[in-house]
Amino acid sequence: MGEQGSDGGRESAKTAKRSPSGQPETKAAARKAAPSARKAAAPAKRAAAPAKKAASSAKKAAAPAKRAASPGKKAASTGKKAAAPARKAAAPAKKAGSVGRTTAAKKSATPAKKVAPIKKAPSPRKQLVAPMKATAAVKAAPAEAVVKPAGGESRTALVRRARRINRELAEVYPYAHPELDFENPFQLVVATVLSAQTTDLRVNQTTPALFARYPTPEDLAAADPEEVEEILRPTGFFRAKTKSVIGLSKAIAEDFGGEVPGRLEDLVKLPGVGRKTAFVVLGNAFGRPGITVDTHFQRLVRRWRWTAETDPDKIEAAIGALFPKSDWTDLSHHVIWHGRRICHARKPACGACPIAALCPAYGEGETDPEKAEKLLKYEKGGLPGQRLNPPQAYLDAGGRPAPPLGAG
Repeated sequence: MGEQGSDGGRESAKTAKRSPSGQPETKAAARKAAPSARKAAAPAKRAAAPAKKAASSAKKAAAPAKRAASPGKKAASTGKKAAAPARKAAAPAKKAGSVGRTTAAKKSATPAKKVAPIKKAPSPRKQLVAPMKATAAVKAAPAEAVVKPAGGESRTALVRRARRINRELAEVYPYAHPELDFENPFQLVVATVLSAQTTDLRVNQTTPALFARYPTPEDLAAADPEEVEEILRPTGFFRAKTKSVIGLSKAIAEDFGGEVPGRLEDLVKLPGVGRKTAFVVLGNAFGRPGITVDTHFQRLVRRWRWTAETDPDKIEAAIGALFPKSDWTDLSHHVIWHGRRICHARKPACGACPIAALCPAYGEGETDPEKAEKLLKYEKGGLPGQRLNPPQAYLDAGGRPAPPLGAG
């Protein structure tokens, strides 16, 4: 009995020193197990290292996003939107660093990699800068390209304004015509020479007696100068004018077979005939365009600032360049008519002017409409025109024929 008990006790002691898994629990065994535990912990540390690197990379990735948020007021909204995902992405990275040595750091590292596309944020900054430079260049270009003349009106604007004035005058004076009475080119060239330094009305009152006595160039060429002077006395400068009309009549009779030439270069060869007279004859007797630069024409084109020239030939060239050649003759009539009726030399009737809005000299004359109405001459003022025998269109428009010489 005693031997059995001792054997059984030793057996139970051996059984008690073993673990439920069957492995011994002695101190020596524990020492042997410690190194293996350290080795098992090393992978955990290595696993935590990527988490730390991921956290630092997340911070670096967040920095460009903050820089991208800074460019100007236009990119502020874009920068904020780009910075928000970076902060959100940085938060999991920080949490992954706090987890440290756990395996959950592997999962937290993946969001940090998704932050990488934020590096594209600088590209919008380049796109924003380029349009700003382009816009500045576009604004600066017109100031350098547009060069205005001294008068402040471009050449194109001057042409448009001048042609509009002519159109307005054509509506006001649709019946405009040469205001010298004539029946043929010879009568017109003689009347035009006589119109120097006097009015067309005075010439029209004088020429009926002259042409009744000397109807052809040959008749006037053979006339007695003293008799011609007596007829032409009312026109002023009658001696010089007598010499001119007799001389041009001889030239027409001898050099051109009694017919008035229809070319400019031939007309200006006649005594007393200049470019102005030649263009009057060409435009109204032969239907060839020409600009008549008389005193009214010179005054108005300068007043309207179409030109600053004072020489008639230069005025003719300057105004001719503003209009097509086909408009030259009618333009002359419109301007001369307006100068005689409304835009007078001393006191223009600005308050009754149909082109006041287009005239840079508006205000030089009377601007009150009622007072300006009293300044109008000829048909607009109820007075007779320049011609004794005007065209029917002028009479239909309310014009009145001029009275004969000596009618009072």
